[in-house]
Order: sequence, then structure tokens, then C-alpha cells
Amino acid sequence: MPLDLLPAADAPDLLGAPVREALTRLDSALTARVRVAAIDPGLADTAAFCDAYGVEPAASANCIVVAGRRGDEVAYAACVVLATTRADVNRTVRKLLGARKASFAPMDEAVALTGMEYGGITPLGLPEGWRILVDSRVRDVPEAIVGAGVRAAKIALPGATLCALPGIEVVEGLAAET
Repeated sequence: MPLDLLPAADAPDLLGAPVREALTRLDSALTARVRVAAIDPGLADTAAFCDAYGVEPAASANCIVVAGRRGDEVAYAACVVLATTRADVNRTVRKLLGARKASFAPMDEAVALTGMEYGGITPLGLPEGWRILVDSRVRDVPEAIVGAGVRAAKIALPGATLCALPGIEVVEGLAAET
């Protein structure tokens, strides 16, 4: 099945509430490059999505929520990496967060904090103050596919556009090939 991509601004019903809100705050030149497509929510997980919709895993980007802990303090970050890579949570992310320990945030915690559905978490519309770390390889993807805040849709935008979004930190070596 091919993705039926529409301008995201013309299909706000396909976006999670925090994502819709974030798009209204973006520069119109960036917003114009963001498209969205409805998908079967049962196929939102990366491998199933790529297989069903004919998307190369190297074009699919995953946004994961990481919790970094130092004593009683917890700092959250989102890491965006290509599906062909794995975020280096234990070294790179941990160091960037200044944490003693870093791990994937539990699903219920990630959902509650982001206001997005698990499997649809995206770098657009994350909580204020979160670091959004993007592996440098994402910048080179002609059309990166990421979550839309809901499991029933995906966003497509040039990797360079994703890396130009407000608050994004492009990090060399954030991820390693799987």
C-alpha cells in the first residue's frame, strides 16, 4: 500500500493534539514541508509499517523517550534515530543528559508525559524543556517518516527539515548501525 500523503496543515485530524499545536507555531516554510498520511494503527510499529507501506527502514525514523537519572532528578529527552540504527542510550545519551543512568522511559510514562500515543511519539510537540536529540544521519534522508502523535498516521518530511525544527540538537554518533 502506498502512503497517501497530504499537507499536514490540511489534515489536522490525522495529528495528535500536541503535534497540531506545534505545527501552528512553526514558520510557514517549515510547515509547508510537513505531510501526513493515515495508516492502519495495527501497522504503526516500524517493521510492520515498513513492510505494509513499502517504506525502506532507512527512511523510517523512530522517536524514543529516554529518562536520565542523577540522584532524585530525572531529565527526559527524545531521541530520533533511523530504523536501521539503535540509539546509544547508555553512553552518548547518558552523557548528553549529565545522568548517571539513562534508560528508555516506560511506555505509560512516555505516553502520559508527551500526550501522544505509544508508537506515534514524534519530535513535534514534545514538552517544553525536553532535549530533542537527532542522529546526524537523519539529516541526509530525503523523506523521513516519523510518528504523528497517534498510531493511525505518519508524518513525512525531509530529514534536513526535521533537523531544522526548533529545539532540535543534531548529534554525531547518537546511534549505531544495527
